[in-house]
Amino acid sequence: MNTKNTSFSLDDFARALEQHDYDLQKGQVVRGQVFEYTSDGVYIDILGGKSPGFLPRKEASLADVEDLSEILPLQEEREFLVIREQNAEGQVILSIRQLELEKVWDQLNESQQQAQSFQVRVTGMNRGGVTVDFDSLRGFIPRSHLSEKEDLNSLIDQLLTVHILELDRDRNKLVFSQRLASESVSFGQLEVGQLIEGKVSSVKPFGVFVDLDGVTGLIHIKEVSQKYIESLPTLFPVGQAVKALVIDLEEGRRRVSLSTRLLENYPGEIVDKFPEVMDSAEARAERAKKLIIAS
Repeated sequence: MNTKNTSFSLDDFARALEQHDYDLQKGQVVRGQVFEYTSDGVYIDILGGKSPGFLPRKEASLADVEDLSEILPLQEEREFLVIREQNAEGQVILSIRQLELEKVWDQLNESQQQAQSFQVRVTGMNRGGVTVDFDSLRGFIPRSHLSEKEDLNSLIDQLLTVHILELDRDRNKLVFSQRLASESVSFGQLEVGQLIEGKVSSVKPFGVFVDLDGVTGLIHIKEVSQKYIESLPTLFPVGQAVKALVIDLEEGRRRVSLSTRLLENYPGEIVDKFPEVMDSAEARAERAKKLIIAS
């Protein structure tokens, strides 16, 4: 069997390396090491690249950094995002900040899916609401979704607990709600059989709506009394303080069903002796709670 000797020169080796070199594109994540610091940023030795990349100071972190060597030690390997493609010398512009922002968006998306609350800092205001900051992302809270709707200037630099109202990563849009976060906390503190106190917020033909410090409950007309009620507005004027029992909770629809009927000792007592029923509501509730649990 004949064999043929072949030689592999240094030029051949260089050409082979070039064929396997990265064709770096914007949006690509690469690994590399810092090898030189400058006043404007750092040069990165990209693994597999034939030219170094440059990381501008402003792209080093979401936070302001004075000494880049503190967060980017020499020869420490890590990931970078290509944010500008190769120039004539084959050099690309890199970013760590953009990678960190992507993680923040992912965190927000998870928070939205799980209906989690978190804190944001108020940075400014306008006629429609306040602007806020969350890990260097700018968001907005409409006036209608704030607990304090009048003196918005007093909110600047405060931390507010919020839920996500709207999230659009492509449009870089973030809208939050302080009101929904407040309702979520209040709703989570409620339980069936609990005696609560609130104020009448509105009266409809089918029942009475009660504001429970951010959460709205409904006393259906059938749950007002064991006796037919002719005029709900007369018994429950708007702003009237009222105590009632929680008889049902629908978490998905955030619906709270209430009852004053179960506080009565006889049909129509809520009409005849409303103040007396309210004053002794705690003792009456203990008896009624056993009936709710039993049912």
